[in-house]
Amino acid sequence: MWTTREAILADAALIAEHRYAMFAEMGKSERAALDAMKSNFVPWVERMIEAGKYVGWIVMGGERPVASGGFFELEWPPHPLDPAGEHRGYLLNFWVDPEYRGKGLARMLVRKGLAESKRRGLQVTALHASEAGRRVYEKMGFIGTSEMYCVERAEA
Repeated sequence: MWTTREAILADAALIAEHRYAMFAEMGKSERAALDAMKSNFVPWVERMIEAGKYVGWIVMGGERPVASGGFFELEWPPHPLDPAGEHRGYLLNFWVDPEYRGKGLARMLVRKGLAESKRRGLQVTALHASEAGRRVYEKMGFIGTSEMYCVERAEA
């Protein structure tokens, strides 16, 4: 069986490990980029937890962390989906140990994130989905958008 608890500052490295695993499983990032992300993510998530902008949850299978997910509040300009809002929720870092997949843990964590967004009075909550996660999120009411990225790379 499992239990769920709210993440604390001491969980920053664990959350970074799960984030790393999530991106590594998607297979679209180079190891060096993942390593750099992980080392920069730990102090970021610590600052965001301290500022009350990031709330995370850790699912424990006995004494072992087996899943996690998080919520982050973003400043965002008024938008047709929320014409008066200046913030939106963002769900991130959802990862479940392969041994525990298919048991509803990701769905439970997403519900916690959506509840946090609602508690803060936010009208829009977004996330980015892997191919594997897309089915779960669509069943929960998430819709695809037209978002695209332009990534500038520093020259070596």
